[in-house]
Amino acid sequence: MDSLKYVYSNEYIEEHIKRHGRRLDYFEKRRKRIARESHRASATAQKVFGLKAKLLHKKRHAEKVQLRKTLKAHDERNVKQRDAGPALPDTALPTYLLDREGERDAKALSSAVKQRRKDKAAKYAVPLPKVRGIAEEEMFKVMRTGKSKSKAWKRMVTKATFVGEGFTRKPVKMERFVRPMALRFKKANVTHPDLKATFQLSIIGVKKNPQSPMYTQLGVMTKGTIIEVNVSELGMVTTGGKVVFGKYAQVTNNPENDGCINAVLCKWLSLFRILSVN
Repeated sequence: MDSLKYVYSNEYIEEHIKRHGRRLDYFEKRRKRIARESHRASATAQKVFGLKAKLLHKKRHAEKVQLRKTLKAHDERNVKQRDAGPALPDTALPTYLLDREGERDAKALSSAVKQRRKDKAAKYAVPLPKVRGIAEEEMFKVMRTGKSKSKAWKRMVTKATFVGEGFTRKPVKMERFVRPMALRFKKANVTHPDLKATFQLSIIGVKKNPQSPMYTQLGVMTKGTIIEVNVSELGMVTTGGKVVFGKYAQVTNNPENDGCINAVLCKWLSLFRILSVN
């Protein structure tokens, strides 16, 4: 009996944990219990009424305020902040330290780096970041071929398209996708966002159709498509004295409905094609 350590009556559980450890499923049960607490609190808040409801809502409001303060403090942890209040030093400061203001430097990124990241993200922004998806049944129309019209392997494009200058159609027996002449466009009405003016410019090519890479290859132009236009008429010049030939623009309308292509020049484009000044 002397070898046994005397345990107070209210500490026998802690002593048992120290000697024998926890149950094997203790941490899993604890995790599930914590996960259920929010659901249980929500159910209680919906059922309770009267004075108990007031007290409960007051308590939960205080908890939410404290949580917001904690999150705000966590967000401001990585930003440079000036020291609050003019703390007077015990001794006289040297002359070269008089014009300095106290700052708490963060361990991580400063606000300048964060702003630079935001500017970089805005650099690649487009006028229409999201567009509606188009089903294949809407994009293509099935063409029946053969003597008894039993073959259905051909498709006719029902949207506006662009084909190059030297385009030649394939033989009829080998042409799977048919692009009608009435829906082929060579020019677009491009608006310059800074000049607030619209110019009719020639289309050089289709850079990217957000619907599908196959539509890009076919030259299909739907709302949100990035096209390349010839801006040599506008007289844009680089800092090195070169004339800008091609820039990207995004289609902002539905060409098959309007009968024309309206686009907005993208600011973020690096000078894609450049011609030297004669």
